[in-house]
Amino acid sequence: MTDIGHPNHAGPTQRAWQRLAQRFHDWRLQKIASPAFQRWAAGFRLTRPFVRQDSARLYDLVAGFVYSQTLLACTELGLLETLRSGPMAVRALAARHGLPEARMATLCQSAAAIGLLVPTPGGYRLGRLGAAALGVPGLSDMIRHHKIFYRDLADPVALLKDAHSTELSRYWTYVPGSETAGGSEEAAEYSHLMAISQALVAEETLDAASLGGARALMDVGGGTGVFLDHVGTRYPDLDLRLFDLPPVIDAARARMGSSDRIALSSGSFLDDELPRGADTISLIRVCYDHDDAVVVRLLRRVFAALPPGGRILVSEPMSGGDRPCRAGDAYFGFYTLAMTSGRPRSAEQHKDFLREAGFTGARRCPTRRPFLTSVVMATKPGS
Repeated sequence: MTDIGHPNHAGPTQRAWQRLAQRFHDWRLQKIASPAFQRWAAGFRLTRPFVRQDSARLYDLVAGFVYSQTLLACTELGLLETLRSGPMAVRALAARHGLPEARMATLCQSAAAIGLLVPTPGGYRLGRLGAAALGVPGLSDMIRHHKIFYRDLADPVALLKDAHSTELSRYWTYVPGSETAGGSEEAAEYSHLMAISQALVAEETLDAASLGGARALMDVGGGTGVFLDHVGTRYPDLDLRLFDLPPVIDAARARMGSSDRIALSSGSFLDDELPRGADTISLIRVCYDHDDAVVVRLLRRVFAALPPGGRILVSEPMSGGDRPCRAGDAYFGFYTLAMTSGRPRSAEQHKDFLREAGFTGARRCPTRRPFLTSVVMATKPGS
C-alpha cells in the first residue's frame, strides 16, 4: 500500500500543498516568537486563551524545580504522613516538625498550590495528590534520592558538555568506571533503591507480557529478586533464577533468608557468559543503564543462553522516538546523562538491537503507564 503521507510518495499537487503548509507553519512560529504579536494576541479575544495557556505552561517549566523542592520538603519533614490522620492547624504542624509558624504556613501554601494539601479553616488537610504520594511504595525514597540528581543538574550546560564526573555515577556503582564499583555497602544501597521502585514496574510488566508456557525464567541484573517475587506470585509453578553481581547476590541471599524459591547465581553480564537452562530471560530496567555496545553484547549473550524457541523480555522506560515523551526523553535522557552511561531507547530501537542479536518476532506489549515502563518481547528462532 502506498503511503500517500510520506513526501517520497506524494504527487506534485500534494508536494505543493506540503510546501505551502510548511511555509505557513514557519510564518506562524515567527509570529508567535514576536513580542509585538504576543502583546496583540494577549488582548485579542480569540487568541487570548492560547496565549494564557502557553504562558502558564512556560511558567510551570520555569518554576518546576520549586514545585519538586516543595515535595521534597514535605517528604523530608514527614508532613504528608502527619496529615494522613486528618487536618491540623499550622501552629500544631510547626511545633511537630520544628519550623517557625510563618515558614510552615509558607510550605503548606506552596504544597496546597500544587495539589499536595488542601486549606481548611485554621489549617490544612491532605490533598488528593498528597494522598496518592503516600500510596506509591518507595516514592519517598525516590524523592530523597533526587537530591543527588539535582546537584548534577545544577549546571545543565556543563553536564551536557562534560558528563565524566558526576555524583550520580558514583552512586550507581555498576556504572563502568565508577570509583566505588563492586563495593558491598554501595551495592546494598542501590539495590535497596531499585527494589523499592520495582513493585509497580513488576505489576505493569506482568500485566502487559504473558509468561504463559515458560518453564524457567532467569532475571538478569535483577537486583535482590523483587521482580521475581511478583513473577512467582502469578506463576507459582515457574522455575525462577536470578543473576547479578556478587555483592548484589549476597544482598539477595540475605533478603530471602532460607527460602530456596529463587536459584541464585553471580557474575557480571559485562564480562561473563550467562548461565544456561532458562527458556525465558528478562531484562528489567537494565538496558537503558548501558551504552549501545554493551547492550548489543548483552543481547547476544542472552541469545546464546536461550534454547531455540526461548523468549526475551525487556522492560524499562523508553524514548518516544519521533514522538518524544516527558518521562522517556526529558527525564531519563538527562538521568542517564548524569549517570554517564546508557540512554533511553525507543521500542523500535530495541527491536532493531534484538534483530541484530538474532531474535525474531520482536513486538511491543502496551503498558497502562508507559511513564513507568514499556515492554518489548522477542523469540529465538527454532522449536
